[in-house]
Amino acid sequence: MSLRNFIFSRLFAKHLGIAAAVTVGGIIVILIWLSLYTRHGQARPVPDFVGLSTEETQKLASEHRLKYQITDSIYTNMVPKGSIAEQSPKPGFKVKKWRNVALVINAFNPEMTAMPNLIDLPKRQAIMMIESSGLAMGELKYKPDLSVDIVLEQQVNGRNISEGDSIQKGTVIDLVLGKGLSNQSTPVPYLIGNSLADARNIILEASLNLGAYIFDNDKDSAGAFVYRQNPEYSPEAGLQLGSTVYVWLTTDSAKLPADSLRYMVNDTLPMPQAITQPPADI
Repeated sequence: MSLRNFIFSRLFAKHLGIAAAVTVGGIIVILIWLSLYTRHGQARPVPDFVGLSTEETQKLASEHRLKYQITDSIYTNMVPKGSIAEQSPKPGFKVKKWRNVALVINAFNPEMTAMPNLIDLPKRQAIMMIESSGLAMGELKYKPDLSVDIVLEQQVNGRNISEGDSIQKGTVIDLVLGKGLSNQSTPVPYLIGNSLADARNIILEASLNLGAYIFDNDKDSAGAFVYRQNPEYSPEAGLQLGSTVYVWLTTDSAKLPADSLRYMVNDTLPMPQAITQPPADI
């Protein structure tokens, strides 16, 4: 039988049909298996583990068919000792069944660190060293001295602390700085549109202190930004070094001055960069 006659024969057509059916059937089986293996469409929101004990965490993870692993520990006053302090993925994030959730537990005992030596350092370098040591920046205090913005004393709760002293991580460190021998002043910074963290950094950079900060909805919101400040920005105004600046925060862009809206993204969130200059027409 010639090749041409074989190709057009019933036997060839029969075998070709069988091969096609086997191929299609195999593809269908593979797709079904992949769907079952990856649990397609079975994503569920991650529950909130923060603040739960290990027993409560185990029960909640089992109820939601999730696995968990404690990857680290920190010390914080935000949650009870021995409870979950942080988690990843965050609550509400959708994951597949038996996904592993990484948890950070709040230690029973605070983590300690050695106090660095900040004396004679410039203000900016001292602040960076405080934060890199796991400590918290507190208040800037000024007193007459030949130097300006150079650390003269480092304090905890109003008392001087020496280099190498063992202190709890997260302790608030106040700095006593020189302000020169004259009544030197610093310009009032422009804070409108900035997040609380950015506003605080700008205030510290201006050798001032952040006083009370008030959220308009009585809730600390990560997306809030400054819509009012006291003292108000003025290019001619000046404040004594170490003076206090108060800010009000909101998530409602309608409360911003009209000229500040150019700095907003989707009229709701502040720009990622700190806003250090006011609009040109202010």
